[in-house]
Amino acid sequence: MTKRLLAAVIMAAGKGTRMKDPSRAKVMYELNGFPMIHYVTDLAYELEAKRVIVVVGHQRELVTEFLRREHPTVEAVVQHQQLGTGHAVLQAEPALRDFDGDTVVLSGDVPMLTAASMQELLRHHHATKAIATILTARLADPTGYGRVLRNPDGSVYKIVEHKDATEEERRVDEINSGIYVFDRKRLFEALHQLTPANAQGEYYLTDVFEGFWKHHLTVSALLASHPDEIRGINTPDQLEEARVILQHRS
Repeated sequence: MTKRLLAAVIMAAGKGTRMKDPSRAKVMYELNGFPMIHYVTDLAYELEAKRVIVVVGHQRELVTEFLRREHPTVEAVVQHQQLGTGHAVLQAEPALRDFDGDTVVLSGDVPMLTAASMQELLRHHHATKAIATILTARLADPTGYGRVLRNPDGSVYKIVEHKDATEEERRVDEINSGIYVFDRKRLFEALHQLTPANAQGEYYLTDVFEGFWKHHLTVSALLASHPDEIRGINTPDQLEEARVILQHRS
């Protein structure tokens, strides 16, 4: 099979309000001597992404300056207002308008993800001929996470947030990591259909899946072999836990 071209969109616009210094962009908090965003952009290039688009916002000049020192071909696009994950990814559309291939969506605050896991995700995406593929994990305590519900054939028919889940759905321990592969064209078509149907007035990336299911398009999922890899960093304690995990890896 011909290898499809790959683009990476990295969400890196957030403030990190729960960290010790909310004036600093969350992705610039250091982990073993490097900002978190370093690990995620390195991953994108390790996957041989032809285009790497980083969505910046808070402290965007500092984030962009750091990225371009490491990877001069990084493309930064600005999310001027924090209107949710769907809105963040939509900011990459002009840069990718003429790109024909797959698009991985990564988070700048998920620094422990490995190329091996992402390569496995891409293989699964192609093997299942899916429009979108979700990296998932099984957690002993999935409280607070969105649950991934599957059909008997393994494809996904629903993602439900913890607060919206029924008691039966909450018993599911497979959670959405927020790491995805999409068909580029279908992704942006679906993003344009989103509405901010929530109190925060935000556009959620997960809402694109409703459009895929409505048109009977296949959404697949791959269970991560190592759940630690999909951990996001939101607090100083989580940053310290990630530091320990990465040190044990090296």
